[in-house]
Amino acid sequence: MSVEAAAERRPSALERLYRWTMAKAGSRSGPAWLGAVSFAESSFFPIPPDIMLIPMVLARREQWWRLAAWCTLTSVLGGLAGYAIGLFLFEAIGEHIVAFYHLDAKFAEFRELFQNYGGEILLIKGMTPIPYKLLTITAGVARLDLWVFIAASVVSRSMRFFLVAALLYKFGPPIQTFVEKRLTLVTTAAVVLVILGFAAVKLF
Repeated sequence: MSVEAAAERRPSALERLYRWTMAKAGSRSGPAWLGAVSFAESSFFPIPPDIMLIPMVLARREQWWRLAAWCTLTSVLGGLAGYAIGLFLFEAIGEHIVAFYHLDAKFAEFRELFQNYGGEILLIKGMTPIPYKLLTITAGVARLDLWVFIAASVVSRSMRFFLVAALLYKFGPPIQTFVEKRLTLVTTAAVVLVILGFAAVKLF
């Protein structure tokens, strides 16, 4: 095999990080690693916790709600770290995180949305595959009310993780491929339901 061919077959840093994350999901300390990844992803880590949550729920289906609750709690705590970065350390740290992920344009867009709509943006976008770190850091920069930030984070994160875990608990392995490939569709459907719910409350 030529050097060029070997280089082409060598996994990228992101692929190696993905494999490392998956390996941790199957270890005895999986729940601890799930919490660590969920926390870190909210402020700087590139791999979403769903990657660990999915195989762990399939392996421990009777614990699906505990895993979803743990993932939610650690994600919100990590979100507070992201919020603090945006509020106090944006120039020192946050700006570099945003630039590293090439999210500069999205940052400017979400900053304006936060200033105009507040927590509603976090409530809706927090359930989607949009990098949560972008939302938390931007919320800090925009000085979104802290209690609004916490409440919107709890609702959006819990809906996302409980939805994924509940689907896996109910349908098992056959739904795994669908969830992994259609995560955007699944979470978008949840967003639509939330919007309809708010509309119904306002109407009735």
